[in-house]
Amino acid sequence: MKGIQVIRLMFALVATLGLGGALAQSSQPSSPPSPASPAACPALLQHTLPRLQDEKPVSLCQFSGQVVVVVNTASECGYTPQYKSLEALYERYRQRGLVVLGLPSNDFGGQEPRNNAAIADFCENQFAVRFPMFAKTTVKSSARASANPLFAGLAARSGQEPKWNFHKYIVSRQGDLVLSHASSTDPLDASFTKDVEKLLGSK
Repeated sequence: MKGIQVIRLMFALVATLGLGGALAQSSQPSSPPSPASPAACPALLQHTLPRLQDEKPVSLCQFSGQVVVVVNTASECGYTPQYKSLEALYERYRQRGLVVLGLPSNDFGGQEPRNNAAIADFCENQFAVRFPMFAKTTVKSSARASANPLFAGLAARSGQEPKWNFHKYIVSRQGDLVLSHASSTDPLDASFTKDVEKLLGSK
């Protein structure tokens, strides 16, 4: 009997020591996981702009790694129906990594006289716009004002400033290539969607 008791006592001691070791290990603070390195933000997107609806600041770096279409919009232009095409483009390609950024401007023909709240209502009610829109701004340098820094960078990279409302730029995922399309090119035209698909397909 004594032999059996000794063996049982030894097993109990081993179990206790094992549990104690496990508890000691679990009480040690665990090292926090290393945060994933964020994708580098291209210089073209290193800007913060006020959102159209409430003028809250939005960092454009959140769109890093996507193909970005940037367009200067206006509510009273002959090209204003392109809002519908821009929204359709956004819905067609957003799951593949496309985003459309709209920036209203009164630079051409005084065709955006409204304030930000009125523009937001117009875009929502007339065209059900869901792509990101930003506050009214200047998109072309003049004697009176400098261009929005985003548009200044796009013009410098592409070699083309907007000449009218609804001028469109397509920026590659890496931000190293900017394609420019005139106002007359509808966002659903084959020439435009071909450029979009080409950049979406590039790694």
